[in-house]
Amino acid sequence: MIHSLFLINVSGDIFLEKHWKSVISRSVCDYFFEAKQKAVDPENVPPVLQTPHHYLITIFRGKLFFLSVIQTEVPPLFVIEFLHRVADTFQDYFGECSESVIKDNVVTVYELLEEMLDNGFPLATESNVLKEMIRPPTILRSVVNTLTGGSNVGDMLPTGQLSNIPWRRAGVKYTNNEAYFDVIEEIDAIVDKSGTTVFAEIQGVIEACVRLTGMPDLTLSFMNPSLLDDVSFHPCVRFKRWESERVLSFIPPDGNFSLMSYHVSSQNLVAIPVYVKQNISFFETGSCGRLDITIGPKQTMGKTVEGLMVTVHMPKTVLSVNLTSTQGNYTYEPTTKVLVWDIGKLNPQKLPNLRGSLSMHMGAPKPEENPSLNIDLKIQQLAISGLKVSRLDMYGEKYKPFKGVKYLTKAGKFQVRT
Repeated sequence: MIHSLFLINVSGDIFLEKHWKSVISRSVCDYFFEAKQKAVDPENVPPVLQTPHHYLITIFRGKLFFLSVIQTEVPPLFVIEFLHRVADTFQDYFGECSESVIKDNVVTVYELLEEMLDNGFPLATESNVLKEMIRPPTILRSVVNTLTGGSNVGDMLPTGQLSNIPWRRAGVKYTNNEAYFDVIEEIDAIVDKSGTTVFAEIQGVIEACVRLTGMPDLTLSFMNPSLLDDVSFHPCVRFKRWESERVLSFIPPDGNFSLMSYHVSSQNLVAIPVYVKQNISFFETGSCGRLDITIGPKQTMGKTVEGLMVTVHMPKTVLSVNLTSTQGNYTYEPTTKVLVWDIGKLNPQKLPNLRGSLSMHMGAPKPEENPSLNIDLKIQQLAISGLKVSRLDMYGEKYKPFKGVKYLTKAGKFQVRT
């Protein structure tokens, strides 16, 4: 299925490659570099590229491109999901998925890739099973391995490979039994100049951290499961039970995992958490313009908006800006023409405002279109879709675990047109 994997940084350097069948020349990546040059933003590179003899399937994670080379037709989403699983595994093992960290742990990276794919086909992709085979690196272990020439690969076959449930290792024991769930929702929206919502949808995921002794059987139920459509589950979830009762019934993997992801489309009237009053204008005569932006809370259910940030990609003719902000700080990068206004926590009593003048090149024509505003924000303890977990029940074990649910809403691609 997957013949080769190349890891490429934003600058376009291939810093790691792994081949499972035959070695494929790095020159195959030239097709990808062409597509990357045409795309202004790294996230806009097409995920599937066809070349005369191969298909190139890529994802962009943590300022890195994971590029896989395929020689026969396969479902692209299958490969994309696997590449995301590789990135998640690196994140879980090393704390972050970045070029420097991967280079520092290159031996462990190759060991992981060897176990995750067998002759090009996915084999072990569950983090808790992999950690039994390949121990996560520690400073002490790295020193010992360097001195003795040892590796992180375990001597025993993992018990998860021998159990009836491949995603959970056998004989798990904890002194503190706990199950925590994070409901994280990203809101993607386009709001036009008048404040009308052109497009809005929510991408949600439920991340779980389950550390329970034995072989617990869990049931998670929601107050309003009818909100959810287009759901995708971890393999542990019993799908027929979801179809009939709209509850999640599963024997969980050990440790951290993504229980489910879901999508709430615009038909359900997605709530927009903030409103933006803005006016960006460029004058026909005189090389200048005006900017005035105010942000206020709209539908936040009484919760505080945090980490508020506005990014504006100015037209190329804008030379400098002279602005005053009532809250937060702004920076303008003259080379990239990017204005960033970092507001922080939104104060509903005194709304943040940024206003001032824009200076343009002398004699430069008025820009054909106004720049759009990209909004970034976070709201703790709120799922903007209104989704709520009602209860978690456990069967098969006698003890009472600690349970907890946290909610987080954040902006995905949130754009306000001017």
